[in-house]
Amino acid sequence: VPPFSAVLMLCAPEGMVGELHVVFRKVLEPRHVRDVEFAVRHSARPDADVVVLAPFIGPEAQAKLTQSKLGYADATGNVRVTLRKPAVFIEAAGATKNPWRENRGLLSLKGESAGDVVRALCDFRPPFGVRELVLRANLSLATVSRVVDLLERDATLERDARGLITRVDVPATIRRWARDYICLKAHHARLYLEPRGVGALIAKLPSLKPPVAVTGSLAAAAWAPVAAPRLATLYAPDATGVADALEIRPVETGGNVLVVEPRSPGVFARAVEIAGVTYAAPSQVAADLLTAPGRGPEEAEALLSWMEENENVWRL
Repeated sequence: VPPFSAVLMLCAPEGMVGELHVVFRKVLEPRHVRDVEFAVRHSARPDADVVVLAPFIGPEAQAKLTQSKLGYADATGNVRVTLRKPAVFIEAAGATKNPWRENRGLLSLKGESAGDVVRALCDFRPPFGVRELVLRANLSLATVSRVVDLLERDATLERDARGLITRVDVPATIRRWARDYICLKAHHARLYLEPRGVGALIAKLPSLKPPVAVTGSLAAAAWAPVAAPRLATLYAPDATGVADALEIRPVETGGNVLVVEPRSPGVFARAVEIAGVTYAAPSQVAADLLTAPGRGPEEAEALLSWMEENENVWRL
């Protein structure tokens, strides 16, 4: 069966004619992009300019199509079409959520339970089954299954015919989680000032009992430094108690220490100790930075690159 549903002929004013090959899909989820690309590249016209049409094409699918050098257009106005001869480039943004989506399970990664599953998926090396993941995340089978199904639809993980999780794209999974998770909205945070600077605060952390978990820029600098951190972000069950122990004072603005009281102990899962200081797991730190203001996203991308290149260092 040929992969192309139609061929559009585009004629430039000077008479040059180009062909835009159309692929139509009733449903296009990120996991389907690989199959579309394979069909196109193994067709009689592997070098054709292609546009994929579907009722709705979400952000993850758009990114994968662009990476595969395939155009797209949907009924909500998401468009990216390129043609080499004559030269054409059209790009427009439509809906980010499917207005016609049927209820097919979990649609969001908001909430503490979803975060616990995402962290476990990233922190452990596959292959492993869903039931093994249930034990690692200490959650119900239903919760884990819904999160895994969502991420499989979004093509950030893969399962074999037996349902065994064989691959997890860690950066893509964390970026997908960050779309729905925002650290400062998910938890309660208080701002403090350490007058002697972030360096003085770090020196106090090894003696702190019980230990806190460092996240954000200060944690990223332990693995993939981008610039000297100006703000120290700490996860702690009791912000007031930690502030008293560290001798830092609360402020409304101009602080350099952010103490976050998490709603779930999951943020402490698989924390790492370096030189006496406890850091949140890299997966948690990356998600926090992706949703942070300023240079946070830049630091997150540097950390994600480090994580890809050093799996043997941080992944269990």
